[in-house]
Amino acid sequence: MTATTASPASVQDNAPRLAGDLAIWFFILAELLAFGVFFAAYAFTRANNIELFNTEQLELNRHAGALNTVLLLTASYFVVRAVQAAEREASRQCANWLLASIVTGFGFLVVKLTEYAAAFAHDISLSSSPFHMFYLSLTFFHFMHVILGLVILIAMWNGARQGRYRPGDMNGLETGAAYWHMVDLLWLVLFPLVYVIH
Repeated sequence: MTATTASPASVQDNAPRLAGDLAIWFFILAELLAFGVFFAAYAFTRANNIELFNTEQLELNRHAGALNTVLLLTASYFVVRAVQAAEREASRQCANWLLASIVTGFGFLVVKLTEYAAAFAHDISLSSSPFHMFYLSLTFFHFMHVILGLVILIAMWNGARQGRYRPGDMNGLETGAAYWHMVDLLWLVLFPLVYVIH
């Protein structure tokens, strides 16, 4: 009876690994810290202006915020399916899932721009009140992250169309997916904080 030992290569293959580039995780951590400071400043200012924040929060379009939550969650689901398709070497399916995520991501931008247009029509600006300052700055900061995320998704879609992603060569796809999921996570904190919680 002989004992079998796993080869170093097979042990390495089964070892847990961080999806995507290490650099993107440092970037994500920095972004989460920046938003964390922003969220803390919002909470501190709100604690000193509770009545004002509650009143002006009710003027926000919660339906638009909820719709955007659904759009981002759906886009993240599509990105997950794209990564799964690439792992099966189904490049065409990967590209199709990424295209679907791009469409829903642009849907988020359209809804948000409509919301901004309505706010500006009611003379809401960074200087109109502390709540409006946080609402506009927080959501616009996130808005810019969505735009960057869409640029990354489009680059990933182009790569998938060229058959660039396959098992053992997923780094670019996983890196972009990690960034997009961060954008989604930030909105899942921002939406209830700014739109819902009293």
